[in-house]
Amino acid sequence: MAFPERFLDELTERNDIVDVVSQYVRLTKKSGANLFGLCPFHSEKTPSFSVAPDKQIYHCFGCGKGGGVINFIMEIENLSFPDAVAFLARRANMPLPEEAQSEDTSRRARLLELNRDAARFFHDMLKSPQGGPAQDYVRRRAISPAMVTRFGLGFAPDSWESLANAMRRKGYSDQEMFEAGLVKHGKSGGVYDAFRNRLMFPVIDVRGSVIGFSGRILGDGEPKYLNSPETPVFGKSHNLFGLNLAKKSKNGYIILVEGNIDVVSLHQAGFDGAVASLGTSLTPEQARLISRYTNEVILCYDSDEAGKKAASRGIGILEKLDLKVRVLQVPGAKDPDEFIKRNGADAFRNLIDASAGQIEYRLRDVEAKNPPTTDEGRVDYLKSAASLLASLPGAVEREVYAARVAEKAGVSREAVLQEAERLRRRRIADAKKREARDAARPTQTAQPAQRSIRYDDPRSARAEEGLIRILYLDPGAAKGKTLPPPESFSSPVLARLYRELLRRVQTGETISMAVLAGQFTGDEMSHFTSVLGAPEDLSHADKAISDYIAVITGRTEDAEDDLRALAEKYRKTKSFGG
Repeated sequence: MAFPERFLDELTERNDIVDVVSQYVRLTKKSGANLFGLCPFHSEKTPSFSVAPDKQIYHCFGCGKGGGVINFIMEIENLSFPDAVAFLARRANMPLPEEAQSEDTSRRARLLELNRDAARFFHDMLKSPQGGPAQDYVRRRAISPAMVTRFGLGFAPDSWESLANAMRRKGYSDQEMFEAGLVKHGKSGGVYDAFRNRLMFPVIDVRGSVIGFSGRILGDGEPKYLNSPETPVFGKSHNLFGLNLAKKSKNGYIILVEGNIDVVSLHQAGFDGAVASLGTSLTPEQARLISRYTNEVILCYDSDEAGKKAASRGIGILEKLDLKVRVLQVPGAKDPDEFIKRNGADAFRNLIDASAGQIEYRLRDVEAKNPPTTDEGRVDYLKSAASLLASLPGAVEREVYAARVAEKAGVSREAVLQEAERLRRRRIADAKKREARDAARPTQTAQPAQRSIRYDDPRSARAEEGLIRILYLDPGAAKGKTLPPPESFSSPVLARLYRELLRRVQTGETISMAVLAGQFTGDEMSHFTSVLGAPEDLSHADKAISDYIAVITGRTEDAEDDLRALAEKYRKTKSFGG
């Protein structure tokens, strides 16, 4: 979608990047003029995500992602450029320009409308005579009418074209239904319904849009749950069933369960913070989504071996986001739904109160795998437990749990702490060795963080970066200079960016992250942001431009020394943007 540049500039002015990012990231740590927080795009415990209010950009030193406020919304909300612009326009109470609205860019909106109409069709089918099998299933699972309405449950008839025909009558094309994952292509041409004879759970995102579906088989068979495929509006790894409701919970925690029925059952019993992943194990993207709405997560997976593995994996993902994690084990039942039906809501609430913290849970798992009942078992238990304690960041935590381990194994607390400290120091030493090895490979470390972008000539590319940086930060510095053509750049990505900046400098057009965001990919914008954030002494821009041009055109070797000197000058600078 082509938005007027004046509109984009106003949009970014009315959506200050600090205000927008602060809705998703806790920005507390200051370094120079910049704010730091834990990156929402990758798991970390030490803040490496920087926001520069003066430049209205963000950049993560860990994963390399960066850009302006539009790029941030595109990334965090998984939206296209037009949708991110529309998102920010709604936030700022700005109407979209008429010329933008008239363009054929409503594909996403069209698919969301289709999903909404499909959800209504399924819901109506559940209430109709055709919905008898699903009605019986709902009664057997003791799902109340209120929950049927609350979750918008429906029924996909055991028919090849019921949904397809209904949607055609509403004006949707077969191609649109295919793009939404509602139909599949038949071998003889035409399409057929993707969901048949299943209880349907519409997947609703946190903004209230129906983005996909999850259909549960009514009897035996596989797959138990059939989910919508990846579509322009639906990604399983980026969404959670029930979060649109759970985000409003006043309980202070979110309960993560395996199945949709468990979610419905828990909400019905009063535990309205329950959510479920969609046919996948918990993903880092889902964890980051959860972290927007709570600081505490209770893992309540099935009690089988697969459930235990899922819990262990979930702990590892969630703890990297500094979330408090507890693990709830359901005794005498295969899942929360079965437990509540047998024992009631109060009994489940008692399980929540008694649920173990993630460290205690992992220590129990270590004990179960290495029972300290023999001398050999004690040794194995102590080795595994000490390894776990070594991974704990706080000395107080290590000491508290070391006492428990020592008591369990019948050894002194000092012995446990000594072994844990030995392992911790070894890990620190190994990490320093890896860091030293990486630093000894200058050609490799000179490469951009984005793997899709590679430099064939790192020396020239650094000079190209410097010239781009000055053109963006101080376009007037290029006045009177004979600038090299884009064709002289060694990096195709930098050449593309330079060509656009050069054109704007020569025509006097404004240069902004908002305008560039609509022209370059996410990786390219992230790389540009890292380039823009590197230190640059603009008081010596005239000489710097000459040096950069000399390196790019290959006229001198001396300029490389200037580049090295500048890099060394700012080597220890921690603040983003200099």
